[in-house]
Amino acid sequence: MEKKKILYISQEITPYLPESEMSIIARNLPQGVQERGREIRTFMPRYGCVNERRNQLHEVIRLSGMNLVINDTDHPLIIKVASIQAARMQVYFIDNEDYFQRKFVLKDADGKEFEDNDERAVFFARGVLETVIKLRWAPDIIHCHGWLTSLVPLYIKKYYYNDPLFSHSKVVYSVYDDDFQDNLHNDFNKKLLMEGITPEDVEVINDPNFVNISKLGIDYSDAIIKGTEIINTDVENYIKSSDKLFLDFQSKETYIDAYNDFYNKVF
Repeated sequence: MEKKKILYISQEITPYLPESEMSIIARNLPQGVQERGREIRTFMPRYGCVNERRNQLHEVIRLSGMNLVINDTDHPLIIKVASIQAARMQVYFIDNEDYFQRKFVLKDADGKEFEDNDERAVFFARGVLETVIKLRWAPDIIHCHGWLTSLVPLYIKKYYYNDPLFSHSKVVYSVYDDDFQDNLHNDFNKKLLMEGITPEDVEVINDPNFVNISKLGIDYSDAIIKGTEIINTDVENYIKSSDKLFLDFQSKETYIDAYNDFYNKVF
């Protein structure tokens, strides 16, 4: 029987970023699921604070070189990779000089959120999916971690749905306590319009705040996981009011087996 394939997309993974509930899950879950007989691929952004020399990142030339057009501007897509030897797993990094060279993650040194976080989310989501197409690797499940991945479900259901690689893919969206305070750019919804995506499809983010970005991710996902014990109350109520397949918060002792079993319900 062919192994089921799980694609992990996370806005943070340890040891490349400091430990948090999300970064620890995104590090240990793929390893645990791989050890339980699944095939995995894992992606995160190559933020400027990720130490390339210490973590032995190197560019994958055959996957790099594409340009992604965002807001009528070309942005080169660079793909790098590193290995976590103890886990026998690789992590792919989405890189771009305009979006991911700065030495911080989503906020500057003063704690102010970057004004282009909306475009960074677009570039990251599309960059991952275009790279998976180049890898010719068809995931059965795409598991997204964090609000920066919230566009992936939309793209899978509305833009890439005709691509045979994604025609059978199910999307799982994990919601965390990663709220941002300032609204994203007012034109965010317009930047998402492309073949297959209409203004009605992204109407929920006409007001592009954290709650609405989360709703967008939930709306186009097949299943939802509560990644941290406490999440935004409005988002939690929205999940409960939806008919989505749902897995409640799991402790660090149980989540790998619980998530792995949950995937069987989603396939």
